[in-house]
Amino acid sequence: MHTEPANEPPRTSVPSAKNQTSGGSPAGGDSSGTTGAVHARGTVTARGRLGQIGGIRIAGTGSYVPENCVTNEDLAALGCDSDWIIRRTGIRERRHAAPDQATSDMCYEAARRCLENAGVKVEDIDLIVVATITPDTPTPSTACQVQSRLGASAPAIDLSAACSGFTYALVTAAQFVATGNAENALVIGADLMSRTIDPEDKKIFPLFGDAAAAALVTPSHPASDVPEETTPQAADDNAPLTDGIIAYQLGSEGCFGDMLCINAGGSRQPLTPERFEAGEHYMKMDGRGVFKWAVRVVDESAKDVMAHAGLSPDDLSLLILHQANQRIIDSAVSDLGVDPSKVFVNLDRFGNTSAASIPLALDEAVQAGRLKRGDLVLMSGFGAGLAWGTLILRW
Repeated sequence: MHTEPANEPPRTSVPSAKNQTSGGSPAGGDSSGTTGAVHARGTVTARGRLGQIGGIRIAGTGSYVPENCVTNEDLAALGCDSDWIIRRTGIRERRHAAPDQATSDMCYEAARRCLENAGVKVEDIDLIVVATITPDTPTPSTACQVQSRLGASAPAIDLSAACSGFTYALVTAAQFVATGNAENALVIGADLMSRTIDPEDKKIFPLFGDAAAAALVTPSHPASDVPEETTPQAADDNAPLTDGIIAYQLGSEGCFGDMLCINAGGSRQPLTPERFEAGEHYMKMDGRGVFKWAVRVVDESAKDVMAHAGLSPDDLSLLILHQANQRIIDSAVSDLGVDPSKVFVNLDRFGNTSAASIPLALDEAVQAGRLKRGDLVLMSGFGAGLAWGTLILRW
């Protein structure tokens, strides 16, 4: 399913999403009566939309992983081979939530630690965005349940973009802060993936774990330091950014959505006893197809974002990719020419935690002293949708 990008003119350094290409039906194709997945598979490459957001920073991070550590050896009883898991994925262990834990419980713990590390009070939060595909309930949203438990007075929303969810949520929250419509935006990536995977699926079950992690987005300069008549970057919209999200790209290729999906449980196919018995409420994945897609999209989007920002791999201080597979990470490092020492990996200890993957690695990197103010960190999330989000942030 690997496709080559369509010919297109070089990108210009524009601060908005204008003039960027996106996916769709193949040229000359008739989309009537067919789905995008059937019609476009292998023929369309979406290059995503580029942008930038100045005037923001991450003031603090925090994370939470369940206590229950499940090693590869623990999965031997299910017929899973430990050496195969390590060789094919790089994963040695993962965390599984307790039976009485839900996604919002993990979010609450991550949020509490994030606020403590940022030195910000709950009453000062004015936006909560939770990226998750494993909400406690269809409604109310997990974000509203976190808001209630924290005792915050803030609008709260869920965002569903799976493994790219945190990058989508971070860009969303950053827009609120950059425009002055929020001062302290709490962004949480969390998924309880162990509840979505068939325990008898020996190829998929070992890949995923449970976790939550948070980041607090604030203005890059205190409001008291910014003259009322000016705003960051207002003097010259075409000037290179010196703070915030230097460049980002969000994209999707929904035509490949059936390669990583949960078929039952929504309005298309409500969960009936028959569908439950057939295991249609569990995640299904075309592992080989998703692997090839991920290798392509990480390479393309990272290069697009660096080009848009006018940066090279040498300018980056840290690279945090979605922790899905060590071979994908290794491929990206090789294709991008990034110094391996700049790449942060915790996949071996936590597996694929979906929307929690990037912020969990980010929090660990911060706690390990891997980032200092002024550093440039590239983050890239990719997965179900199929969707991706890549950004370069000035720390």
